[in-house]
Amino acid sequence: MTVFCSSTRAGLMGTCLAAVLPATAAMAQDLEDAYYTLDTITIEAQDEQEGAADRATAVYVSGAELERARSGDVKDLFAGLANVSVGGAIPMAQKIFVNGVDMLNLTVQMDGVLQNNRAFHHVSANVFDPGMLKFVRADPGIAAADTGPNAVAGAVIMETVDAGDILDDGQTVGGNARLSYDSNGKTFGGSTTVAAKSGNFEALGYLRAAKGDDYKNGDGDVVPGTAANFESGLLKFAFDDQSQHRLEVSAQRINDSDLRPYRANIGEVVGRPAPLRLYDTQRNNYSIRYEDTRNTGYWDPEVVLGFSESLVNVPDPYASEGDSSTYSGKIQNTFHLSATNTVVAGVDFYDRQSTYRGAGSATLSEKADNVGVFAQARLDLGSNWEVSTGFRYDWQDFEGLDAASNAASRKSVDGASGNLSVRYHFNEAFSLRAGASNVFGGIQLEDNYLFEIPGWDYSSLEASRAENYTVGFDWGAANTKIGGEFFLTQIDNVRSGGDNFDFESKGWNLGLTHGWDNGSMRFSVSRSDVERDGIGYGSWYLQDYGAPLGTVAALQVQQYLPNQNLLIGGSVDMAMEYGDDLVDSNATLPGYAVVNVFAEYTPKQIQNLTLRASVNNLFDKQYADRATYGQDYTSIVPLAEQGRSVMIEAIARF
Repeated sequence: MTVFCSSTRAGLMGTCLAAVLPATAAMAQDLEDAYYTLDTITIEAQDEQEGAADRATAVYVSGAELERARSGDVKDLFAGLANVSVGGAIPMAQKIFVNGVDMLNLTVQMDGVLQNNRAFHHVSANVFDPGMLKFVRADPGIAAADTGPNAVAGAVIMETVDAGDILDDGQTVGGNARLSYDSNGKTFGGSTTVAAKSGNFEALGYLRAAKGDDYKNGDGDVVPGTAANFESGLLKFAFDDQSQHRLEVSAQRINDSDLRPYRANIGEVVGRPAPLRLYDTQRNNYSIRYEDTRNTGYWDPEVVLGFSESLVNVPDPYASEGDSSTYSGKIQNTFHLSATNTVVAGVDFYDRQSTYRGAGSATLSEKADNVGVFAQARLDLGSNWEVSTGFRYDWQDFEGLDAASNAASRKSVDGASGNLSVRYHFNEAFSLRAGASNVFGGIQLEDNYLFEIPGWDYSSLEASRAENYTVGFDWGAANTKIGGEFFLTQIDNVRSGGDNFDFESKGWNLGLTHGWDNGSMRFSVSRSDVERDGIGYGSWYLQDYGAPLGTVAALQVQQYLPNQNLLIGGSVDMAMEYGDDLVDSNATLPGYAVVNVFAEYTPKQIQNLTLRASVNNLFDKQYADRATYGQDYTSIVPLAEQGRSVMIEAIARF
């Protein structure tokens, strides 16, 4: 049986939220007894440090959530996590916020490769396809030293699927095929994954496409520029000697190209009508990784080299082309001092460049090179204490637009970073945790579509530095778990063109999970308030750093009916009214509650087939996601989410 369980918050939300995905008749037997364990689970197969003190506030996307999002986008991926908000409505414009902070300020990795953290401000810097992912973890606020450089507000770590994730034991060739139809927008989608193993070699190929029309919002009006036109692909090859050495090479590409709103993340600017225009976007990621698979002893190395690139081309009206690229690498070793105590030490680097080209203008570029050394110790001290502490030092060279002719635009900065996380278990059910970090952020590259704005004075730019704090608790008994934390993120000298300002996000998170016979529920609620230079501004002054989110919540419930081979469930996405006191805003962000329901059926006679039906926005609510830009201004019509939508999916495995 293929089992997907939820590990939404390490040590907090660990009940099974399984998808009905038996791969063969033999594996599918005894569904009722074996399918729902409702026990706390571990995900060490993807995160060998799971359970460490620095993972106490980590957010993990469960296998069930990944499975249900495979025909969707990143909003579907994070739908059950209140402290991870996704606004923007269409994939190429979606922006992700963790504890109210834009993901541009988090270290983001895909297959160990650093991703780009700047792009045209009307689009997403990084578009991801849930269909190719097997593991997603977010570290809000405090990130360990071995997570990567400049993690001023945390990190997001993603891994793509391997052949071993697709093939059953003893199987040499296999895969799956998916077909989907979304009634709102008449969108057809399909994907195919094929994996093969021969001796110590394995290979995987994945292709996906979605094509449709503009969708309608909750009022029944067509939202121009929202048609799906999405393509993605992944190739992965690996050598694994099954005893110690694994070498893996992967390449992925995601394309989204179609007519979009003139400002892709905005429905309309009132009084300034503008036509749709073509946005041609592409994201590429290439990775080479070697690792020792034994995970024991004092010699456990990992080496990663890679390249990531985000291309945003907008031909109208200036033939604009934006290119953000990153070469990155890491060499590290994990010293296993004991079964529960480790030290990870190593060196990493990146070489980033952000470039703009337009009709009649010269090629404009900013560059940043960084080298860092790091060590992170994760220790079980006994007497119910767990500690994780780390240190890193980074050296960065930055070049501004006119670096060739202006020495003031060339800067060399360096700084130390440190973190400490502790957890104390009063008993098996209850624990308290706290953490703090002080992080060197360097000088970030700017949005390359702003490079033609004259007059940037680089002489005043300073390296950013962040402080993060969290204190929280976890309680669990039988099949019920409750946990939460207060958090504070303060970033000094964040960059805006040629100037610096200070940014802050503070708030709290609370989560509850409960499991029962063949069923489970999860509820999470998050409150965040963000400020720029100590003032609660609206989304215009906060863009690229945060969003005024206020209080948002998510509820998920599901029940497996073994006699019918049926899984049914639903969710509610909620946001409270917010923002009546934001300094530069003239509109309150409206509250909403959106209900979604689904059912999954696996015929007993065809165990390799799963049929899924979903009704999203069941009551046809007219709304924009709380994280969508511009709702706090009467001059902006925000990009509305879909109205009621019926999606039918079929998944076949072979």
